[in-house]
Amino acid sequence: MDGQDFTKGTQVITIDGSLGEGGGQILRTSLSLSMITGQPFRIEKIRSGRRKPGLLRQHLTCVTAATAISSATTTGAELGSTALTFTPGPIKGGNYEFAIGSAGATTLVFQTVLPALLRAAEPSRVTLSGGTHNPFAPTFDYIERAFLPLLARMGATVDIKLHRPGFYPAGGGKWHAVIQPCATLQPLTLEDPGDLVTRRIIADVSNLPFDVAERECALAAHLLGWPADSTQPRTVKADGNGNVLTIELGYADVTELFVGFGERKITAEEVATQTVKAVRGYLMTHAPIGPHLCDQLLLPMALAGGGSLVTGQPTEHTRTNIAVLETFLHVRFALDDLTGGRWRIGASG
Repeated sequence: MDGQDFTKGTQVITIDGSLGEGGGQILRTSLSLSMITGQPFRIEKIRSGRRKPGLLRQHLTCVTAATAISSATTTGAELGSTALTFTPGPIKGGNYEFAIGSAGATTLVFQTVLPALLRAAEPSRVTLSGGTHNPFAPTFDYIERAFLPLLARMGATVDIKLHRPGFYPAGGGKWHAVIQPCATLQPLTLEDPGDLVTRRIIADVSNLPFDVAERECALAAHLLGWPADSTQPRTVKADGNGNVLTIELGYADVTELFVGFGERKITAEEVATQTVKAVRGYLMTHAPIGPHLCDQLLLPMALAGGGSLVTGQPTEHTRTNIAVLETFLHVRFALDDLTGGRWRIGASG
């Protein structure tokens, strides 16, 4: 892929799971790259930076999924484990079903296996069950409207469909993805968002009063100075109670979403206020890519062997992910301060 050498190594790479922010992204990125390069790895101190270290259900599902599509052998693949060894075999497309068994983020499982399945010789259909709208992961809507359109510009064809949303803590969500083979990703350059084309405020409630969604939409529109017809309060069917507010900015070259979640003892007005705060922070930087989308684009950029994007000040999460990418691949990232809170992140291989 554009000069990248994805040949299998002979020595097991050792990954420090306490690196940087010490979260689950270190494991997920390592799994993705191990499958693609054929390079086995051992990770220690898994999620040592979290309140509950070790593998939780969603992390273990990532390992299980990666094992299935690459016929890998593993040691330490069990709940609570803080060390894991993963030795991949050949990637195989086909039909797969992965269930977390909790409200854990199915989108993170999807993003773990997606890069490898793009390199499979045949199409794949992946069905995922669990959480679809989780406070600590990209939502299904984020994957559909922000991430995948940019991946399509890099050459990938991925279609997804939501069957049922799953909110925390009940879970019960289900969706599927159809992934076409894509041997080579093209570099992406995204340094300007283009003209603003659409703006939407969507509030979903499940098994909660509809006025919660109405109040969130009304206040968010008022705070942003947007018209009432930009709002869409909705009732959705899901297991258990759920509430998610999504504010969408659709530009000519990128769509960004900002998401807030309703919780007990947090009012609809507080959800709206905090979500609008995130929108304003993004707008103040005049950068096309927000921090979460930046993290999600780093691995595709690395596999493409090039590209650049402009974002806000890189987070510790971003810097940690870059360190893992540079461990597995012959790629280097440059982080340049453009002043005014804008940074350019470029990849070269």
